[in-house]
Amino acid sequence: MSMPFYVSPEQLMKDRADFARKGIARGRSLVAVQYADGVLFVSENPSQALHKVSEIYDRIAFAAVGRYNEFENLRIAGVRLADMRGYSYDRRDVTGRGLANAYAQTLGTIFSSGGEKPYEVEIFVAEVGDSIEDDTIYRLTYEGRVADEHGYAVMGGDAETVAAYLADHYADGATLEVALGVAVAALGHATEGGQTTDRVIPVGDLEVAVLDRTRTQPRKFARIRPARIEELLGERGPSEAAPAEAPEPPLSADSDDDPPVAPPL
Repeated sequence: MSMPFYVSPEQLMKDRADFARKGIARGRSLVAVQYADGVLFVSENPSQALHKVSEIYDRIAFAAVGRYNEFENLRIAGVRLADMRGYSYDRRDVTGRGLANAYAQTLGTIFSSGGEKPYEVEIFVAEVGDSIEDDTIYRLTYEGRVADEHGYAVMGGDAETVAAYLADHYADGATLEVALGVAVAALGHATEGGQTTDRVIPVGDLEVAVLDRTRTQPRKFARIRPARIEELLGERGPSEAAPAEAPEPPLSADSDDDPPVAPPL
């Protein structure tokens, strides 16, 4: 009879953690920034149908990176939990801390279970309060750890480089325009091949949403559309404008060269 294959618990947990981290790092970074009127979420997301940032309840938002099908299941479960709790008790009983604790239990159970793979996701649960001191951002990792973030937070992709940029440029109590500009510039600040480069992310590739305490309606979540994003960002330098086309050289009558071909879009 063959001996069963043995893996130590420490090695098993390390392998599962490495697997989850690699899956999360393949996604694009997502930034959560506190500003004067609430919490701002910015991510590079060309898809207009698959959102990384969504509303959970009146004052609570959900943001995630990683596998879409996995964090979408978590989002739906959070919406159902919040609706049931608000309906059974009171809408004020639905809090970001309660949802973060529920997500932590779910992610921790899945990570420690040997019967299924760990979720390749990281999550932000944010709640806007009546003042900037009451705003909260909870970050949940793939193994169920919860961290209370202050000011700004980054997850997914090249998070370390983006966080380093925000550490140098973030300011408390900034306006929406300033906070958005810093967040978008941070997402464009990337390290490739050991060198740090800055690029201008097209407005159409940005997903932007806010929890805005100044909204008069109970629901404080709102998405910012491309036209408004462009207005808030303003002029972002010459790299955003299309370069002037150089005049084509005339072809001689006896030339065998093909005319120049336009670059692909």
